[in-house]
Amino acid sequence: MSRYLTPTLAGLSPYTPGEQPQDQQYIKLNTNESPYPPSPAVVAAVNAAEVEKLRLYSDPACAQLLAAAAEYHGLSPDEIMPGNGSDENLFFALRAFCDEQHPLAYADVTYGCYSVWCNLMHIPSHILPLEADFSIDPTKYYGLNETIVIANPNAPTGLALPRSAIEGILKSNPDNVVIVDEAYVDFGGESCVPLIHQYDNLLVVQTFSKSRQLAGARLGLAMGNAALIADLNRVKFSLNPYNINRLTLKAGEAALKDTAYFDATRQKIMDTRAWTAKELANRGFSLTDSRSNFLFARTDRMEGGALYRALKEKGILVRHFDSPRIADYLRITIGTQAQMEALIKALDEILEG
Repeated sequence: MSRYLTPTLAGLSPYTPGEQPQDQQYIKLNTNESPYPPSPAVVAAVNAAEVEKLRLYSDPACAQLLAAAAEYHGLSPDEIMPGNGSDENLFFALRAFCDEQHPLAYADVTYGCYSVWCNLMHIPSHILPLEADFSIDPTKYYGLNETIVIANPNAPTGLALPRSAIEGILKSNPDNVVIVDEAYVDFGGESCVPLIHQYDNLLVVQTFSKSRQLAGARLGLAMGNAALIADLNRVKFSLNPYNINRLTLKAGEAALKDTAYFDATRQKIMDTRAWTAKELANRGFSLTDSRSNFLFARTDRMEGGALYRALKEKGILVRHFDSPRIADYLRITIGTQAQMEALIKALDEILEG
């Protein structure tokens, strides 16, 4: 770092993304991307004519995308804001609803960006430990009188709360925003979008990265009461009014409209998840009841970091978090059936060799 960096940022620990190595071809099961290509409708929408229009600014109002999203989710356009990935919407939400006097409450084992953003924006963190089985006890969030963010399903554990549990948290914190990060909800979770018209303190954030195969396009949606969305737009238009590029707007609209492809690919991932979980359990692995596009697994036969490195040597990338509570676990993205069969074969070679 340079000598000009502020002392505050010099002490900041940035978020560490999953590896994107270029040294060889890997079976990539470490960043929760979809193993399937975008919808053919997306490919058709991002055509040569649209590429030519890249010389023009994108629509800052995102009108066509908002119309498609509103129709899909049963909301009005003023109840939705697109972001440059769900990360941008989450960042905007913390900027809007938290500050030095207004903490953010979140779990001790969850998406790592929450703590990074709190440190970046000088937001006090109120960290609530997960239970011994990595579940969230919703009653710990009752009456906190703080902004709350809950990843549901949670990452990296894959566990999910039912909608009724989130509703209990909303009811007990009527004067504070509850942010529900639903990045993985399409793989077996229960979305809180249907609660938006009942609770003006609910903000739901979803992404196109996982179940709609658009991780590289960077697109997410924040959904909530129109007043909350106006707050987020206040932040957006103060920072990055053209936050969604022209091609992503077209891709997102097409992805929302191709519900058949969406349903078919997420079902494939859930079916492959069930097969992989069974194979791992048959080999003595302990797993959480994942409702996401990944599995969270450990074995007594090898320490998590060592197993991660052994798999990498065999050309398979998974995610290992070097944190005390989860150091023995691996987060394994669900790939194609062939990729997961290769994973199981590699594990057999490592653990039985």
